[in-house]
This record gives sequence, C-alpha cells and structure tokens, in this order.
Amino acid sequence: MDMLGYTLKRMAISVLTLLLVAAITFFLMNAIPGSPFMTEKSTPQQIALANAKYGLDKPLIVQFGNYLKNLAKGDMGVSLKMQEGTSVSKILFGQGKFVLSMKIGLLALLVAVIIGIPVGVLQAYYRGRWIDNILRVITTMGIAMPGFVVATLCLFEFGVTLGWLPVQSNSLETFGAYVMPVLTLALNPMCRIAKLTRTSMLDSISQDYIRTANAKGLKTRVVLFKHALRNSLIPVITYLGPLTAGIITGALVVEQIYHIPGLGNYFVSSILNRDYPVIMGTTLLLAALIVIMNLVVDIAYKIVDPRINITKKGD
Repeated sequence: MDMLGYTLKRMAISVLTLLLVAAITFFLMNAIPGSPFMTEKSTPQQIALANAKYGLDKPLIVQFGNYLKNLAKGDMGVSLKMQEGTSVSKILFGQGKFVLSMKIGLLALLVAVIIGIPVGVLQAYYRGRWIDNILRVITTMGIAMPGFVVATLCLFEFGVTLGWLPVQSNSLETFGAYVMPVLTLALNPMCRIAKLTRTSMLDSISQDYIRTANAKGLKTRVVLFKHALRNSLIPVITYLGPLTAGIITGALVVEQIYHIPGLGNYFVSSILNRDYPVIMGTTLLLAALIVIMNLVVDIAYKIVDPRINITKKGD
C-alpha cells in the first residue's frame, strides 16, 4: 500500500472514530436526568416549550440524526443557555476562545520540546553521573506534581511574593501574562519528553551503528544528534500526537486558575450549565484534534525513519 492509500484508509477510520465519539458523548450527555432549562423558577410548561423550541422533545435517536445532518452542513447548533441563540461555531472560533487556547498550548508544546529533548540527550550522555541523577529527580517531580499545584506555586512565588508577573492572565495581552500559564502547561510534558528521550537514547547508544560511528572518529555531537537522536525520536513523536491536542484544549485547570477565557474554561462552564450543543461542539473539536494528530504521527514515522513499513503497522 502506498502512502496515499494508507492516508486515505487512516482518514476513513478517523471519520468513523469521530462518529463513535459523537454518539457516545450525545447519549451519555442525555442520560443524565434533568433539563438544561430547569431552574428554581421555571415551570413544567416553560421547560416543555423550551424543549420543543430546540427539538429536545423528540426521541434521542431522532435528535442525534438531526444533529449529524446539521453537522455535515457545518452547523454545530446554537447555545442553549450561556449565550442563548449564539452559534456554537461562532463561540468556539469567532470569539477567539479556540485561538486563545491554541496560543497557550502551542507555546507550552514548543517549550516542552525545545527543553525536554536536549535534557533527555544530556541525561543519556552523562548516564549515572551527578547531572543525570539531579535531572532525574527534577523530571520525576515534574511528572508527579499536578497542574493545579504547579499553578498555585507559580502564582504564590512569581505573582504574589516577587510580584514579577500578573496574577490574572485574562486575555493574555502582555508577554508576562503568558509565562505562568505556559510554564504550568509545559512542565509535565517537558519532563515526560525528557524521560522518553533519555530511555530511547540509551537504547540507541548501545547499538552497533553508534559504535561504528564512534570508531570512525566522528565528533560526539554528530554521533548524538545526527545518528542516535534521529532513531530515538520515534517514541517522542508518538507521545506528541495526543499531547498536542490535549495540551491545546485540555488546559481546564490552568485556564480556570489564571482566569483565561479560553476554550477549556468555557467547556467547564458549558458542562455545569448543561449547554448540550456547546459540550458536543467542544468534545468533537478535541476528538478531531487528537485524530488528526495521530494521523500526522503515523505519517511522521515514515519521514523520521524511512525503513518503517507502514503496511505492517497495526491500525
């Protein structure tokens, strides 16, 4: 199977995956008792009228079918409560929430990769020495610490005690407003990337082709970064696929703590308010990002190491 055929096959599987995610989310969401329009002051008649207005009085299978038909046309529905009558597409993309979350997520990803990979290489090169031991302790702590703990420490130290950075990031209008959210998001994946790189590098360094390169008198940096690192990047690339999607739209705690009006913050609010179309739209957006990144990762395997036979890879 050539690259085009493989890509088309993966795209078809991706579409089926998104349909499955949509079905599971829709029916689980509607399985919770109650109504989005149920309040202390609402009457049964008012709830019934609101349900009829938005088609929530129909059987669930009919509602799901109508949702898929509208989704195929690019219509993700309208908000039921938070911004009543406003298109979900406009909320996610037109109001800058997705863009704001992407800015933070991509910056955090960039920091994690730029720092994580060299740290992993450094650990592998100085394996068993004091610098490797110190970095292993730091990376283990970085993985173990939850995001809300890192965010709280950053707020207390850099925002309150030292006063270097703004406590509330809001719309991220200044460079300083990015520092704490990006650092909070980047710490865990940066440490994981460092550990993955270290483990892969140690395996690559022990291979025969590395011994051959050293025997030829090649410089250490050439052996490490040109020969050993290239083959060591495959596990890192695997991790970067779901990480990219998750770090962009999964920063729920970070956006809540720093009061950032991004997609994650709005997603939490939509769940609390039972705003069904917003929940569906945000979930499908996250799922689409994960599916796309996994597809990119599969293709990147072949680019990083042409010896990989994609026809033998499991789907």
